[in-house]
This record gives sequence, structure tokens and C-alpha cells, in this order.
Amino acid sequence: MALTKKGKVNKIVAKNRQHAIKLQNAKPVIKKVDVEELKKQFA
Repeated sequence: MALTKKGKVNKIVAKNRQHAIKLQNAKPVIKKVDVEELKKQFA
């Protein structure tokens, strides 16, 4: 019984690690930014 539970835990841990890496690698959507407009706001 203990071995089967350890196997399940190992699979869950691996899945969580893969999911975390996938989230970190996800690129945010690049929106078109008006640079001049930003400069006006901060100037």
C-alpha cells in the first residue's frame, strides 16, 4: 500500500513541477504601446 501511495505522490509532484515551469515560460501578450504617449505621462 505504501509503495502505491508513494508512486501517486511522485506523479503529482512531477505534474505540479511541470505546470509551474509551463506557467513561468508562458509569455504575456505584447500589446501595442505608444512610447511617446508614455513619455508625456511621466514627463
